[in-house]
Amino acid sequence: MTTFESGTPVTADAENVDGELTDPIDRILAAGSASRGSIFSSGRAQALGSMEREHSDADGDQEDLADRRALRRVAGLSTELEDVTEVEYRQLRLERVVLAGLWVTGTAEDAENSLRELAALAETAGSEVLDGVIQRRPKPDPSTFLGSGKAEELKDIVAATGADTVIVDAELSPSQRRGLEDVVKVKVIDRTALILDIFAQHAKSREGKAQVELAQLEYLIPRLRGWGESLSRQAGGRVGAAGGGIGGRGPGETKIELDRRRIRTRMAKLKREIAGMKPARDAKRANRRRNEVPAVAIAGYTNAGKSSLLNRLTHAGVLVENALFATLDPTVRHTQTADGIGYTLSDTVGFVRSLPTQLVEAFRSTLEEIADSDLILHVVDVSHPDPEGQISAVRQVLADVDAHNLPEIIVLNKADAADPFVIERLRQREKNSVVVSARTGEGIEELLALISESIPRPNVTMDLLIPYSDGSALARLHGEDAEILSQEHAEDGTHVRVKVREGLAAALSKYAVSL
Repeated sequence: MTTFESGTPVTADAENVDGELTDPIDRILAAGSASRGSIFSSGRAQALGSMEREHSDADGDQEDLADRRALRRVAGLSTELEDVTEVEYRQLRLERVVLAGLWVTGTAEDAENSLRELAALAETAGSEVLDGVIQRRPKPDPSTFLGSGKAEELKDIVAATGADTVIVDAELSPSQRRGLEDVVKVKVIDRTALILDIFAQHAKSREGKAQVELAQLEYLIPRLRGWGESLSRQAGGRVGAAGGGIGGRGPGETKIELDRRRIRTRMAKLKREIAGMKPARDAKRANRRRNEVPAVAIAGYTNAGKSSLLNRLTHAGVLVENALFATLDPTVRHTQTADGIGYTLSDTVGFVRSLPTQLVEAFRSTLEEIADSDLILHVVDVSHPDPEGQISAVRQVLADVDAHNLPEIIVLNKADAADPFVIERLRQREKNSVVVSARTGEGIEELLALISESIPRPNVTMDLLIPYSDGSALARLHGEDAEILSQEHAEDGTHVRVKVREGLAAALSKYAVSL
């Protein structure tokens, strides 16, 4: 038996004819007790955290953020025009949505956290969350995802709240989506479509836009739909009747076949474009490898604070927003350790539970920034209700891109807003971890020291006598390629004892001396 904070028990035999539970778990988020609270009654603050905590001095001016928010939809404004002259000044109103999810496995808290995350995704996409339902079922209904009784209840909730969209916390099959739409009589989208929509809003670079469009088309192609004769209408036919002329005779293609062919043609073009962009990224990586510059990748769950951490470590000034998937295009910055060893830091796209496979494939070239790194800073939001679940989801995606065997530092971020007991629990579980707050700067020095210890360092010890005529060689040693142990100016040159990387050791071997 499972008991929720309201004290109402839910038993395994409290089922109706649809196999649904009739107790309050059916609407745990909408009708939860006052002690637990609802994410829908308190709005964005509970779904995405306090907006006042969003930025710190290390984030810079954040000029890009004003541009992004200028495109946001506004509550209360409508696209309906009273006067045609208003057409230039209208703004899109927020979509009003109701959420629906299934509790199939795990605990009730897992199901609630999943729907909370869906609410945050919906808010990030620019919608207003009105209500949410969770149904306890052993497996999804093959026709409507929810049971028939719960689908009818969802229809009543949609009508009562005035919602225009239902978002389901799973990936629906085309038939499930159509079946549920036929019942609730409003637009139905699934979790995958929602995430793709957010990516489409946030992509800025040419490569990012191409990757998102490719993922959207891969998702769309099995879900093409039409009404009436539009599905079976054919091109071609008799010359006199259709005016097709030579080459236009015969049964031809149906409309849906033609749409699919055009989508596949577009997908092939996008894949060629993305493949064409890959050499430039590979060349940059190859240049870093040739110069043996260690690469550190910042990875983690979406909205864990990766961009804030990059700004705190390098003053990069990249966009920081209290929203899911704020960062899509990777940002690479160069920095160095306290003793002068240079390395790069890469901010990457965030992960999420059940990240759509289309996105993993489309963004594979971007995710290679992680796979090709020497060290991963795995950023975790310790103020989140389920940080362990986030860690597991991120590691699953890292395994998908062959980055799971790389050295990893667990960065327990947002410590200023977290429960100390949760922090200690995670520190006991993750041995190679450090507690920080990118907003306040807490723990940053400890993190920098740990990065310095973990990145590949020069490992070849050499005694060199560099003539004064080759000042460039000495300058390189004083740059970021070597660790100088001692230096002495002699009559015929500068005698240095250094640790260098293997590539530089070969170039300087002509100046080696034996003592």
